[in-house]
Amino acid sequence: MVARIAAVLAVLTAGAAPAQDQSDPLTRPIAVERAQEWLAPRAPVRVFANTYLVGFAGLSVALIDTGEGLILIDGALPQAVPAILANVSSLGFRPRDIKYILSTEPHGDHAGGLAALVRETGATVIASLRGAEGLRTGRLAADDPQHAYDHRFPPVPTVRVVRDQEKLRLGNVAVTAHATPGHTMGSMSWSWRSCASQRCRTIVFASSLNPGSADGYRYTATSSRAIVRGFRRSHAAMERMACDILIAAHPVQEGFTRAPGACRAYASKSKRALATRFAEESKM
Repeated sequence: MVARIAAVLAVLTAGAAPAQDQSDPLTRPIAVERAQEWLAPRAPVRVFANTYLVGFAGLSVALIDTGEGLILIDGALPQAVPAILANVSSLGFRPRDIKYILSTEPHGDHAGGLAALVRETGATVIASLRGAEGLRTGRLAADDPQHAYDHRFPPVPTVRVVRDQEKLRLGNVAVTAHATPGHTMGSMSWSWRSCASQRCRTIVFASSLNPGSADGYRYTATSSRAIVRGFRRSHAAMERMACDILIAAHPVQEGFTRAPGACRAYASKSKRALATRFAEESKM
């Protein structure tokens, strides 16, 4: 199994995909120029109790064992799906036991693999209202700061919508949805409690909060006011969130952190980045 995972990851990080994937519209590679960075190998690891990481050095994918089925968070790039499923299997779980896949945002680096994962597992994808709109089209929203890139990914025809603060229950786990708009207006973070030997920890899988954009986009523009308000709402939400362990959608943005105040630090980093964008734009 280890050799199989290594072989799959070697192909993925080279920016290519197995021959059969080239003709498969759901796993055909996208963003190959970033694949080596985003899909760099990382062995599956237990975060705490029933929570695991089954993704990559540059893209987080989490797995929760609820006792009555599995919950996956995010799907990485389309070409990453074989490695995600191999990682799940290497931990002793069956991919077909994945019941729900929670989406953080409708961007190809986090949602590109969702359609293929649904096909392989039969799972239900869950997202915010705006997130679901993007997943169903496989296109970036008109108000997305990265819209000019025109990035596309395989659409997910059926998506279940959840509201901010709504709880999703499966087995012995309740996952809470947290609207965290800004990076996209459909971004959603997720939190849950994991327990082992009478010790419990609240784990947060945080959506991206970096104010990235396509060339020419201005956060200081009047048309961007809703996006900026979204960021500020997300900063406040992240600061007050119970958070013993943080998993960032992009590990480079914090990895998974057990330090006290990790979510507050995550929000502060985003605040500084947004302030930097404002300062840079004011000089133009």
